[in-house]
Amino acid sequence: MTDFERATAVEAALSKLDLDAKARLLGGQDMWSLPALPEIGLGSLVMSDGPIGVRGVRWTADDPSVALPSPTALAATWDPSLARRAGHLLAQEARRKGVHVLLAPTVNLHRSPLGGRHFEAYSEDPLLTGAIGTGYVAGVQAGGVGTTVKHFVANDAETERFTVNNIVGERALRELYLAPFEAIVKNAHPWGIMAAYNSVNGHTMTEHRYLQNEVLRGEWGFDGYIVSDWMAARDTVGDILGGLDVAMPGPGTVYGEALAAAVRDGLVEESVLDEAVRNVLRLAARVGILDSAPAAVAEADRPAGIDGDALAREIARRSFVLVRNEGAALPLGGDRIGKVALIGTAAREARVLGGGSAQVFPDHVTSPLDGLTAALPQGALTYSVGADPSDELAAAGEGFDLRAICRDAGGQVIGTSTVPGGQVQWMGNDLPDGVTHDALFSVEVTGTFTPRESGAHHFGTRGLGGFRLVVDGQVVYDGEQGMGPETDPFEAFFGAPVERGQVTLEAGRAVEVSLFYVVLKIEDIPIKAIAFSLVHGGPRRDPDELIAEAVEAARAADTAIVVVATTERVESEGFDRQDLRLPGRQDDLVRAVAAANPNTVVVVNSGSPVELPWRGDVAAVLLSWFPGQEAGAALADVLLGAEEPGGRLPSTWPVAFEDVPVTQVTPVNGELSYDEGVFIGYRAWDRAGRTPAYPFGHGLGYTDWAYESIDVDPAATTARVRLRNAGSRRGREVVQLYVAPLGLSDTVERPARWLAGFASVELDPGATAEVVIDLPRRAFQIWDESARDWATVAGDYAVEAARSVADRRVTAAVRVGGRPSA
Repeated sequence: MTDFERATAVEAALSKLDLDAKARLLGGQDMWSLPALPEIGLGSLVMSDGPIGVRGVRWTADDPSVALPSPTALAATWDPSLARRAGHLLAQEARRKGVHVLLAPTVNLHRSPLGGRHFEAYSEDPLLTGAIGTGYVAGVQAGGVGTTVKHFVANDAETERFTVNNIVGERALRELYLAPFEAIVKNAHPWGIMAAYNSVNGHTMTEHRYLQNEVLRGEWGFDGYIVSDWMAARDTVGDILGGLDVAMPGPGTVYGEALAAAVRDGLVEESVLDEAVRNVLRLAARVGILDSAPAAVAEADRPAGIDGDALAREIARRSFVLVRNEGAALPLGGDRIGKVALIGTAAREARVLGGGSAQVFPDHVTSPLDGLTAALPQGALTYSVGADPSDELAAAGEGFDLRAICRDAGGQVIGTSTVPGGQVQWMGNDLPDGVTHDALFSVEVTGTFTPRESGAHHFGTRGLGGFRLVVDGQVVYDGEQGMGPETDPFEAFFGAPVERGQVTLEAGRAVEVSLFYVVLKIEDIPIKAIAFSLVHGGPRRDPDELIAEAVEAARAADTAIVVVATTERVESEGFDRQDLRLPGRQDDLVRAVAAANPNTVVVVNSGSPVELPWRGDVAAVLLSWFPGQEAGAALADVLLGAEEPGGRLPSTWPVAFEDVPVTQVTPVNGELSYDEGVFIGYRAWDRAGRTPAYPFGHGLGYTDWAYESIDVDPAATTARVRLRNAGSRRGREVVQLYVAPLGLSDTVERPARWLAGFASVELDPGATAEVVIDLPRRAFQIWDESARDWATVAGDYAVEAARSVADRRVTAAVRVGGRPSA
């Protein structure tokens, strides 16, 4: 069906709707969906969180999801085609779960490494972010599923995110923060955009007429729908006039009856309402739930049959960034394997995804311990805890067999559900069958726990409400957890766990466990949620003893592999980071192990940068991000040399937090000023004259590369880079192209250089290739704030082919726009 035919069907459907039906369509009917309108053959549009998996309408392990590596990992592949394949898989998952629109990708920038949600965004660079986001969106929509690119715009930190007014200069807004959205709209034509919570320059984003109506729809030609972030829509008239099409969630919404009333009162023209409805109907037609309009992608044309495990494993190993490899310590192939000491809590209990709305429940997780046990010869591997990154209790995991029993006020059972991990997270109407919020009085998480260690086990709760916790017949806690001062619902419901008591247990002996929870019902909240957890921690041992055991294991091994990690209390939605240190005694652990065994390899399991003060003392450092459900299998592939670590850094990693040029994420009197202008990421590091631990674009791989030449055509539209695999094994190289102005301008301040393009090549040892990289005109332009338009800055430029922003190999000079600038 052509766009004209689809538009005709949309207009026909729109003409049949009265005012109330149109207003009702623009507000959520529940947590995840819009209402069906049978009178025009319109089904209910279902949305779901991403971006690393499709949760579906129920946030529960009863409906597991494939968990891909984090967005920082996907960006570290520097491979838009791989992002597109990830999109194909997610569309397949969405269709399996009855989801029409995926609430992803997140294309906000890594303005400061303190941003708590950076693992869910791609990069500090707008061009790389836009390229990966374009691949992701194109892949999902090729599967007939919509995307909502988020969070529009400048939602780059979490502190006071609902109310903060971000003051961003127009040039920085255009050149940095809007740029990924613009590239994705131009190149992938997304079917949706999500408006952010925050304000920009005095206007909340859901009401931002200039950015949503004039820029997004007017200048860029966006023809999809704009949906609010959940609970971001606050004003009926302001939102609809500001370009917001859909207010989520429901049923409590500023649209619906309130919007119809605003039209009847003359506050909003009905034609404005019609345009929003038209955008929603166009989306419905594209995803195939408007009877009169076949879907934009025919079922036969949708990618299908994608193996989620295989793709998760491929993305993970392609994303791992080898930042240090002294003496070719990696890979551990053939006779070099010997005895391996694997160390670290995260080696056994891998953190494979970040906290908050990006969470999904995979049906399995392959930890590093699992992966290396399967890959190494029997008896070659030992495991030691070494140091725990957290002293907090964690969700009830290994050894627990639990289910949730829902009861009404009379004690009658009204529904049940399994709860692996002891976590109940029911949002909106995603309750067990037969259960409603009105009828639900209590939930009991009950079952058995079989400990793997003898000793004093620690039990606790997380969440708000009344609790009664019983373990092996002992009442551990009976009381109520009230509402604290938190303003962010993720902090209120998913905040720190609270230890309630200890029970001495015997390894291998199953005991009964029960956590009885009385639902806390809060009036006048837009989202009804049941969210609490049973949390647990094993017997605690002296940290020095644990480190000493790890040291002895390392001393007896040929290679020590230490896995260090952040925790959900460090990197998650709802709050920003306070520093860049690894939590707990992990730095002490690495130093002690490295002193005992010079052949120490450290795997860093974090979604964004952390300080690595011991990096010069170890043989190798491998960054694994949050690597998804196949973490351990991919890690074994790379450590043992079956595959190359293919990643390059999507953001700069500092030596120490004090060196970071942009750190301010806390508003002052409700405002956060982006005083650094266009200087974030490597641009800011260059300007400050500081040297990071590992620069943007860095990554070693397992072979060497020789850059032989670069040629730029006279019109400066393409560069040809010739390179050779100078190493001893097949490998993949990411050729990065930077543009640097030669000489200073009296009229415009610019970074020392900026990424203008990139491409990858895979070659056998000794082979050569010529890589052609497009140079976009935008690479030589700035946003002229006086003219309010893009302007080419004439002058001489160096076009640099590089392995990273700090490792530039060959350079060509080019003149743009005639005479050099002053």
